[in-house]
Amino acid sequence: MAAATTDYNMAKYESGIKMIPQATAEQVYRALGNLETFRPILDNAANNPMVKQKLEEAGQDPANLEKLKDIELTNDSIAFPVPMIGKLTLQIVEREENKCVKFQAADAPLDANLWIQVLPVSAGGAKMKVTLKAELNMMMKMMIGSKLEQGVDKMADMLATLPYQMM
Repeated sequence: MAAATTDYNMAKYESGIKMIPQATAEQVYRALGNLETFRPILDNAANNPMVKQKLEEAGQDPANLEKLKDIELTNDSIAFPVPMIGKLTLQIVEREENKCVKFQAADAPLDANLWIQVLPVSAGGAKMKVTLKAELNMMMKMMIGSKLEQGVDKMADMLATLPYQMM
């Protein structure tokens, strides 16, 4: 499960370490470092029965897949609708080849950074960890802290299941 730590108004949420046995660290980094590589997955997710099954197993409504059409991708950014905020854009601000991709929230009501660390494993494959650091006041931490903690871990779970070797 994700762990949270606090430093003044900055809250840090970390996923657990996720194993990706089907892809190398280089394959994972190559996809994460160029967000356009996710376009075919987004375009085809609504028609993929396996994706629908996974959502149902997770207690999610497969009809939510239609919302994927609202996601905007470029090589360096991803923008998606967020309730009560509007559109949230994550912009890649740093790439460390085959190790890490760092994002920063752009045009957001709060200061937030997200980074995805990728490392090779000796048996082949890779492992990954997602970290979110956001400036939240005490009330916001109480209201959404646990949701951010869960969201970071779910994001890492989802990223660990992608077909990187085919991207």
